[in-house]
Amino acid sequence: MHELAVTESVLKIAIEHAEQAGAERITAVTLVIGDMSSFVDDSIQFYFDLLTPGTLAEGAQLHFKRIAIQFRCRSCEEEFEPRGMDWTCPKCCALGGTVIAGKEFYIESIVVKSEE
Repeated sequence: MHELAVTESVLKIAIEHAEQAGAERITAVTLVIGDMSSFVDDSIQFYFDLLTPGTLAEGAQLHFKRIAIQFRCRSCEEEFEPRGMDWTCPKCCALGGTVIAGKEFYIESIVVKSEE
């Protein structure tokens, strides 16, 4: 259910930026979402489709870019992508590390159509 709140925020931000740019309408929004986040693309799409009628974003396409989880080993500083639930460093076999990618959630771009 938290997808509803974040989708409302995404739509609000997109509309604010489109209005500031003097846009007639929003044609596309690209979201970057880390695989470690709990956001589900289909749920965000569902709420986006539900919330956009009657707004500048009505009919806009929603695009998703997924960012894989990446760790930096605390022992040897190796950067690695875990394989499934195997979070051991491939270089030194230490468990886990510091998350350096995969928690992202942001709007990468908003494509608008201007009145001109």
